[in-house]
Amino acid sequence: MIEVEQLSKVYGSTPAIADVTFKVEPGEIVGFLGPNGAGKTTTMRILTGYLPATSGTARIAGYDVHEDSMAVRQRIGYLPETPPLYPDMTVEGFLFFVARIKGVAAGDRAGQVNWAIKRCNLQEKRHVLIRKLSKGFRQRVGIAQAIVHDPPAIILDEPTVGLDPRQIIEVRNLIKSLAGSHTIILSTHILPEVSMTCNRVTIINRGKVVATNTPEGLMAQLAEESGYELEIDGDRNTAVERLRNIPGVSRIELLPVSYGAENRASLRVVSETGTEPGREIAAALVSAGVGLYEMRRTTASLEDVFLELTTTEKVAEVAETKDNKQEEGEG
Repeated sequence: MIEVEQLSKVYGSTPAIADVTFKVEPGEIVGFLGPNGAGKTTTMRILTGYLPATSGTARIAGYDVHEDSMAVRQRIGYLPETPPLYPDMTVEGFLFFVARIKGVAAGDRAGQVNWAIKRCNLQEKRHVLIRKLSKGFRQRVGIAQAIVHDPPAIILDEPTVGLDPRQIIEVRNLIKSLAGSHTIILSTHILPEVSMTCNRVTIINRGKVVATNTPEGLMAQLAEESGYELEIDGDRNTAVERLRNIPGVSRIELLPVSYGAENRASLRVVSETGTEPGREIAAALVSAGVGLYEMRRTTASLEDVFLELTTTEKVAEVAETKDNKQEEGEG
């Protein structure tokens, strides 16, 4: 549905984005994730026809965003970071206005406006002036104007920025309800937004795509090591010696503790990729007479992955999807 290939935008001698490439399949919600200034909004503006690219191509529903700009605009709904609302219009009046300028037939406008109002849960606010709405409801109106003409593709730029926790949950649920019948690309720098809403993630840093995968796939592929955190009571040297001899254990780290009890210690046991020596770890400590107060599995979080990719600037191939690997093999 959305295909971006080698997209670049240069201001003078400064590249805002460079060779950005990714795809969004029909019905997917893809998170376009990156720190502030990474190039997310620039990419969104190019996709929506607000900004021309310096080089590269972008297609939505088969239409080139530069060569067939009007055809693309008819097939997308766009919510910029600041919703484009007229505060002195009512919610219903504004949506009728948007439906008209977006080319919805006169006989279909009432039905489309009612559908958008219902989908965004704005029934009780339909006759309220937009300037009297809370930020959360204004964001809903922003999404309603993006979907009132029922476009196949929806582009949302930071849709939950500035909202309180309850409003974030409401907008997140609304976005998820649109999946399947609509293809959605969602730009954000908020990690929970991606893990709670999106099917796949494209991470951009300093204008370049550094990873594309599912949230789970990113964590699995980039977590070279997983392990266990232990709280023990006993001789730590004995514990370390026993643990070191367990197959699959690659490293043992002593962690700081906040309590001062004698013989209490916290350890992190790092295991080799693909191994699960948890049972052997517990058995070794018990047989050595070392008390085991707590043992918990540790794995990489999306935050760990994000920080690693945006600080070390790893290349996209580090976390390419299995589908991409298969396609390369077939080629």
